[in-house]
Amino acid sequence: MTTSAPARPDTATRRILDVDALRGFALFGILVVNIAFFATAYPWHGIDDPAYASGVDDAVRWVVALVFELKFYLLFSFLFGYSFTLQTDSAARAGASFRARMLRRLAVLFVLGAAHALLFFHGDILTTYAVLGLVLLAMRRVGPRTAMITAVGLTVLVASFIALASLSGAVPATDTAAALAAGQRSTAALAGNPATVIAEHLRSMPQMLGALAGLQAPAALAAFLVGLAAGKRRLLAEAHRHRRALSIVQLVGYPVGLAGAVVLASTGGTTGLNMAAVALTVVTAPLLSAAYVATLLRFFGTPSGHRVAAALAPAGRMALTNYLAQSVVCAVVFTGWGFGLIGDVSPLAAVGLAVVIFAAQAVVSARWLAAHQYGPVEWVLRAATNAHRPRWSRAA
Repeated sequence: MTTSAPARPDTATRRILDVDALRGFALFGILVVNIAFFATAYPWHGIDDPAYASGVDDAVRWVVALVFELKFYLLFSFLFGYSFTLQTDSAARAGASFRARMLRRLAVLFVLGAAHALLFFHGDILTTYAVLGLVLLAMRRVGPRTAMITAVGLTVLVASFIALASLSGAVPATDTAAALAAGQRSTAALAGNPATVIAEHLRSMPQMLGALAGLQAPAALAAFLVGLAAGKRRLLAEAHRHRRALSIVQLVGYPVGLAGAVVLASTGGTTGLNMAAVALTVVTAPLLSAAYVATLLRFFGTPSGHRVAAALAPAGRMALTNYLAQSVVCAVVFTGWGFGLIGDVSPLAAVGLAVVIFAAQAVVSARWLAAHQYGPVEWVLRAATNAHRPRWSRAA
């Protein structure tokens, strides 16, 4: 007796399953990276937590830097740019003004992101997405070729700027004693109570804004533009038509991307912030992220891969809800919002907790979407975007 694979959804009338699955995969990778910054305050100051210096601790940090750091937020950003084209199509079908819709959407994202950064996690990316979304809105009519050329140029420009800063000595070496003292102060503040957590987030905000402006924001914009180009080419909706291109991306992306990732991991990852390694990673990480996408798209086209995609997709459909929920859960576990375990959880245990959190989110998301049209935060965002109250439950 044979069993057939679940039928693929009709992309003309339903959400693209692969996009949601990729978004779920990206959400997991972002959690693995972010949870390390919840578990200890020392990495915010360019140094590893001295309480965890065993071979196992170093190995876990090395693997996270190799596989996850500076890759998954690019994947998430790529999908934001790709979804921009889906939003454009949705507005066209509804006969609505895309510009008005998107401005409302970005405004809500900014407010959510600002609250998220202030209350729970000062490494928030939503406010950056909201601001960069205005640039993407202005560039929405550019062709795929122009979008790709601009993305490549922006990436090279950022990498060159970081490399020159490193060579000129503009980036000072980390003062270990000062970093240790700062890490201790931040740990005490974040472990205190909600008021001290918020105060610490406010204190560190200038440092975060500098990192965003110098690295994450321009790299995210480049990924937006690649996603925009992919959306205009319907790459994810018609992945089966691009098998040869996907194979080439894998053949180039893995060796080049992993080479840069090895250099980053071997120099301390995003904690060590070796600027020469970061400059190299700015160029190579997009290739590794692209290789991840190509591999998953090819895998999702198989019967077993389709089942994996179906398991990941609900979390991806509720990506905004889940992204914020991850921070709330981590804040309750690690900071003064709850148990205050910051500094008391090893890198390996933190990664294990990330796996547990995401697995729970995948299950909860599937159950929620069985009864509701949208995730709770997605419902709010959709209501603001369309200036119309959407359906809440599937039975309505």
